Amino acid sequence: MTIQEAAERIRAGELVAFPTETVYGLGANALDAKAVARIYEMKGRPEESPLIVHVASIDMAQTLVTEWPSEADALARRYWPGPLTLVLPKVSAIPNIVTAGLPTVGIRVPNHPLALALIREAGVPIAAPSANRFMGLSPTTAEHVREAFGDAVPVVDGGPCQVGIESTVVSIIGGELKLLRPGMISLNDVGLGGVPPAGAGHPAPGMHLRHYSPRTPLVLSTQPEPLGAYVWINSPAKAVRSIHMPDGADAYAARLYSVLHELDREGWPAIYVEPPPETVEWAAVRDRLQRASTT
Repeated sequence: MTIQEAAERIRAGELVAFPTETVYGLGANALDAKAVARIYEMKGRPEESPLIVHVASIDMAQTLVTEWPSEADALARRYWPGPLTLVLPKVSAIPNIVTAGLPTVGIRVPNHPLALALIREAGVPIAAPSANRFMGLSPTTAEHVREAFGDAVPVVDGGPCQVGIESTVVSIIGGELKLLRPGMISLNDVGLGGVPPAGAGHPAPGMHLRHYSPRTPLVLSTQPEPLGAYVWINSPAKAVRSIHMPDGADAYAARLYSVLHELDREGWPAIYVEPPPETVEWAAVRDRLQRASTT
């Protein structure tokens, strides 16, 4: 599907899957409540889970919020386009269904040429969660989207996502910065500490206790059962299927969902994953694996 065709569908109130640097998004016109409702219906997503709105520039972001504090400006100018979502008080033009009824909206400028071209061509902000069934593995290729939705959702194919983990989400309310979801922009970079506990409230997407999960049970352990698959960095063990992952957090994150999709298709009784290091740069990977795990 071309950018022009995808933009026409967005303007017509339809859904389009498109690539970002993090994961593929399932997009609709963020100003069209009926179109956004189709996202929730297609994903099977509960409406108490807000969506991120994708824009093409800082100027476009400022039209969607009632406040643009100096902290937001500094972060946006440093990290946009990029995998950082800022949560700020919203304007009334943003339908409540986008924000799960909250007075705030999450906004980011994606760092992908096709995503930016789509937003500019459509001429509207695009609300887009990950293009998968609710609680399932996030898609990092167009094929992953097709596995989830078949022909029901047209896809702009931009190849594999380069970051591979959903964006860092930071709220800025009353001058206070708070991390809502860790991502590959680290806590040290943003100047925040502490990862939100699994099962926290839902002021941002991806905060359900169980999320990002393959169909196959995923177990965090260095002791895989012999008939299972094993994903490891530093602790090799005997397993029928073994995948050695990169020892750097960025490279690991870029491969993670693709590897889990591959193992999920193979039908193992369980996928065992060596727990990642307990360091700041691995916070997002740990968060995703803990939410995906059955233990």
